Amino acid sequence: MGVPMLTELRHRRTEILAVARARGASRVRVFGSVARGDATELSDIDFLVDLDAERGLLDLGGLLMDLRDLLGHGVDVATEAALRPRVAQRVLADAIDL
Repeated sequence: MGVPMLTELRHRRTEILAVARARGASRVRVFGSVARGDATELSDIDFLVDLDAERGLLDLGGLLMDLRDLLGHGVDVATEAALRPRVAQRVLADAIDL
């Protein structure tokens, strides 16, 4: 399977949000090449999420694995707090709410 495009991710929005909610994540956004519409077969799907304060790195890693399994494609998951300052502005400009 090729990299899912934004429209495909939106069709699976309910499933994606349910997986995120189970791991304590909300405000799921897509950024990077999928959000810009220039993803290739080698691209992964970049998600930006808000993570509940009582959740941690294990939940974020679990979310990454759950989304990878659900979508059948490589994913990265980040929080705003984890973004390096030099890339945060670009990521936030690209980010599209799912």
